[in-house]
Amino acid sequence: MSDRFAEIRPYDDHEVSAVINRLKSDTELLDSIINLRLGGKALWLTPLLRPAVRWGLGRQLRGVHDVASFQSLVRSYMEQMINTTTAGFEVSGLDELPEGPYLFVSNHRDIALDPAFTNYALHTRGRATCRIAIGDNLLSKPWIADLMRVNKSFIVKRALQGPRQLLAASKLLSEYIGASIGDDKSPVWIAQREGRAKNGRDSTEPAVIKMLLLGRDKTLDFGESLAKLRIVPVSISYELDPCDAMKAHELATLARDGSYSKAEHEDAKSIAVGISGNKGMVSIRFGSMIGADYESVEQVVNEIDRQVIQHYQLHPSNIWAWQRLNPGEELPQGLRVSKGSISKAQFNARVDALSPDEQPFMLAMYANSVEQALKMGA
Repeated sequence: MSDRFAEIRPYDDHEVSAVINRLKSDTELLDSIINLRLGGKALWLTPLLRPAVRWGLGRQLRGVHDVASFQSLVRSYMEQMINTTTAGFEVSGLDELPEGPYLFVSNHRDIALDPAFTNYALHTRGRATCRIAIGDNLLSKPWIADLMRVNKSFIVKRALQGPRQLLAASKLLSEYIGASIGDDKSPVWIAQREGRAKNGRDSTEPAVIKMLLLGRDKTLDFGESLAKLRIVPVSISYELDPCDAMKAHELATLARDGSYSKAEHEDAKSIAVGISGNKGMVSIRFGSMIGADYESVEQVVNEIDRQVIQHYQLHPSNIWAWQRLNPGEELPQGLRVSKGSISKAQFNARVDALSPDEQPFMLAMYANSVEQALKMGA
């Protein structure tokens, strides 16, 4: 399996030592750490600081010799991040799932944290962590690819020319996911759509389900093939989105100009802001496995959407945004809203800090979760 999927699979244990040695000597990684710590200031110090940063990085990675030890290191950073940038992390539904490998199909709000929180929930409860699907558009530097692949990420190739190449890559990806679940008994995480739901509307792209079934055994019918994937919808919600202002700016620019061009390394900046920014309460809910009782891609899409929206944990920030966009309207009773960590005045100040043309987009990205819940009757 390793040879067949070598170009896209995560690193195996025997490859980790070489990867760690590469990371410790990668000048761009060292410079990125320095830039992150200095905030872009005093860049003239960068060459002088590299030896100290290299020593510090080597010290942190000293005990890493396989994937498990790397993920133990990641866990310590996750715990620090949860303690300093969230008001709490809640997990539900996982105890209702029997042990076994699942294909977790998740809504997508944050580039790195959606799968990271999923894996943290699994790891802290003694379950195997997921292999994580990540688009090649995020792997702009070799050290980023190394870090992702040593942390169980596999590559979704998007920058391909021509339908034949795209079909071949999609089929290989489908076969890899199927082999992970069926042969390796390893859980897998994949987003329900390509790209984040920047407008706050969670919806499954049919193309994702079609891709998952490309590598299926043709002797099985649709329902049997679907059941072998062991799909479990996952719904993750953040009281506050650290990237909300960036997303609102992008959406406002797109609406005004008809296009938006990302700045160089903008995705990397979004990852850093998502990790370091205040997220308030974070909730993740694992749904129930989708079995063989489905006959079409459309039915599967509808069921994933139903579970994601039904299990999405609303916060006061979602309600306040909806009320600002719908002044004078009353929300129906029975909406499941968690306790928040910020005041209404603080949330309004967050919105009002943006330009007038960006504010409606920020409000919508919070309010649309309420709209979807109302439409679903959740």
